[in-house]
Amino acid sequence: MMGYRIIDGAENMKMEDIQRLLKMTYWADKRSPETVEKSVKNASCYGIYIDAEEKLVGFARIISDYATTFYLADVIIDPEYQHQGLGTALVSYAVSRPVYQGLRGILLTKNAHGLYRKFGFELNTERAMIK
Repeated sequence: MMGYRIIDGAENMKMEDIQRLLKMTYWADKRSPETVEKSVKNASCYGIYIDAEEKLVGFARIISDYATTFYLADVIIDPEYQHQGLGTALVSYAVSRPVYQGLRGILLTKNAHGLYRKFGFELNTERAMIK
């Protein structure tokens, strides 16, 4: 695998890099720059940076009360860098932070169930509700 590092905190990433990644998704491609900026300022953010290319190629956010629940959101790996273990590395790093240990984790996904099962997430369609 190429040389990469995980970045902790949106303040250590460029907002335009985060916006570029989110534009590649089916769920966040229509978000305004203002909405993206507000969402990252109100969450704990994690990124994957490819050192040789000086490029942010992955991003994830976690929203939490730090007492009972965390919500994993906006996990994206640039399609050019997918299937190299970067999504696994990013999710592993994010959900293993000590502040989330013992909390219930929640996420929504259409197509990445296999990735999240590695970290103990299970499909639960009878209770999930979305507004």
